[in-house]
Amino acid sequence: MPKKKQPDQSLRELLRLPVGEPVNLASYDASATPGGPEGKAAGLAATAELGPLLADLQERLYAASTAGDRRRLLLVLQGMDTSGKGGTVKHVIGHFNPSGCRIRAFKAPTEEESGHPFLWRVTNALPQAGEIGIFDRSHYEDVLIARVRELVPRDEIEDRYGEIAGFEKSLADNGVTVVKVFLHISYEEQRKRLLERLDNPEKHWKFNPGDIAERALWPAYQKAYALALERCATDRTPWYLVPADRKWYRNWAISTLLLEHLAELDPQYPKGDFDVAECRARLLES
Repeated sequence: MPKKKQPDQSLRELLRLPVGEPVNLASYDASATPGGPEGKAAGLAATAELGPLLADLQERLYAASTAGDRRRLLLVLQGMDTSGKGGTVKHVIGHFNPSGCRIRAFKAPTEEESGHPFLWRVTNALPQAGEIGIFDRSHYEDVLIARVRELVPRDEIEDRYGEIAGFEKSLADNGVTVVKVFLHISYEEQRKRLLERLDNPEKHWKFNPGDIAERALWPAYQKAYALALERCATDRTPWYLVPADRKWYRNWAISTLLLEHLAELDPQYPKGDFDVAECRARLLES
């Protein structure tokens, strides 16, 4: 069941799903705003205030990498269609310097990608030292749509949960802070957002008639997500459930989660390996 915020509790403690326990998505209110500001206006203002803090931490992370710091951060965004993965990239990642970000939206595998193990294309898209990586969908599609649509044998799906857990452990062991976010949208809100796309000609490019057929598989997808959230969560690579019916809360929550993780890393500007006074004197004489 959803938790209530305790005094001095971080947002990641509040939104973190229990590790090793069954996940019942129906018990989480997709329109809730746990730990959030009071209302949309306050939420928008609070998110804007986070921008300079995030930008500073990103710069420090990148600067530290020039001195050999191998740490980086990977934000994994998963959720049903219209849950806001693209909107998160637009509104939250906009706080960062794009030159220090590596963004990848995973679509259906290409012919080349299909010829490799399923983690191959994800491994090739990982952030480098000092970077912030963002996955719009990810390796989890291979236990989500692959399970619902029965694209591979069920025993292979079962093996993939273990492969994913091992893969993410190796990332954590090698300096990657993995922030996995499930954007929890309600069935009714998804209908509303799809209708908005249909009713606005400028958004027809975002609409796929296949989305209607996918809605018929909603219960199967909810079950597939619950299994993935349960089986691929560890103390080092937990899942965070962010209610996504309210876009302003979604953006504030993910911005705050990123801030908390980057602040814990606390990257530092490297010290210069030169004589500052001597270089200043030379510059003044030039």
